[in-house]
Amino acid sequence: MSEQIIYRILDANLDRAREAIRTIEEWCRFGLENRHLCDRCKQMRQTLGQWHREEFRRARNTDDDPATDLNHAQELQRTDIQAVLRANMARLQEALRVLEEYSKVIDPQMGAAVKQMRYGVYSLESELINHTAANRDHDHNLDLGQVRRRKLQTAKLYLVTMPVDNIIAVVESALQGGVDIVQFRQKDGDDQPRFVIAQALCQLCHRYGALFIVNDRVDIAIAVGADGIHVGQTDLPVSVVRQILNANGNGADQYIIGQSTTNPEELTIALQNQVDYIGVGPVYATPTKPNKPASGHDYVQYAAKNVEIPWFAIGGIDATNLVEAIASGAERVAIVRALMQAEQPHLIAQQMKAMLNKGYTRK
Repeated sequence: MSEQIIYRILDANLDRAREAIRTIEEWCRFGLENRHLCDRCKQMRQTLGQWHREEFRRARNTDDDPATDLNHAQELQRTDIQAVLRANMARLQEALRVLEEYSKVIDPQMGAAVKQMRYGVYSLESELINHTAANRDHDHNLDLGQVRRRKLQTAKLYLVTMPVDNIIAVVESALQGGVDIVQFRQKDGDDQPRFVIAQALCQLCHRYGALFIVNDRVDIAIAVGADGIHVGQTDLPVSVVRQILNANGNGADQYIIGQSTTNPEELTIALQNQVDYIGVGPVYATPTKPNKPASGHDYVQYAAKNVEIPWFAIGGIDATNLVEAIASGAERVAIVRALMQAEQPHLIAQQMKAMLNKGYTRK
């Protein structure tokens, strides 16, 4: 008896989830005309279909279901496209949570797979918001710099690259998991291969609706069409970066400029430089910055209380200690090794993005 009840629950929620993802997919197809988002939705929908076993369907009993005639006033109208998307994202997430919990009773492997899909939906939601906002910005005739800064405001997960053999594949996997910004950081090597990699990464990021930032090299950023430049404390001064962008780019106001800081004094100077975002760290000791002692959570807490522009906690952060950074006040984080050296970057990115979304909502 209890098994049949579970089958009915799974059947109903598989239907709910597939209907919701199809509604979202139609907007991605016709509203955004975004093939990448369509493919993600289609893959989820087909996976849900594979989970929908015949025994679940046979357990269906619509005539005796007491909830079929229940309606809520909010379900009878939608004010705009955003309301449609929000409602169906919520329906999808709720259905997946139900599927995850009840499938554990009869098929733990299905429960684990549903959990991973649920994390994927969180990153899909962020991408959908960014793409829909970009379309709205285009309709409102915002310039390129304004569109880029709108995206920056909603970004939570920032990937800083490090040299690896399969850098393009690693970054794409991380983007599939929900990374919002990618910074290409390569201090050594010849310029020609560096330019080729930067160009490929820029195209990849824009295909996924993510921002692409180049570390230090303003010339490469301009050449590949990057969204911005990031400088450290010993790189070119921000004022010089702006001079170069005004002379050779489309104007400094069209680009995002970020700067690394390790203490309140550097943070104050960065704010005086009127940068668009700030890096705060290293929170933990990290081989990426071997000569920089960890600034710890005190500096994260300081930034949370004193900085109004977007800022990203960075340095040694991974899935095991991210919750500590969030508890200290971080709403955005920048990640290096935890994604670049991961066996499955998309899964780690999904997990971290879900934690950031949960932490931000709780605030």
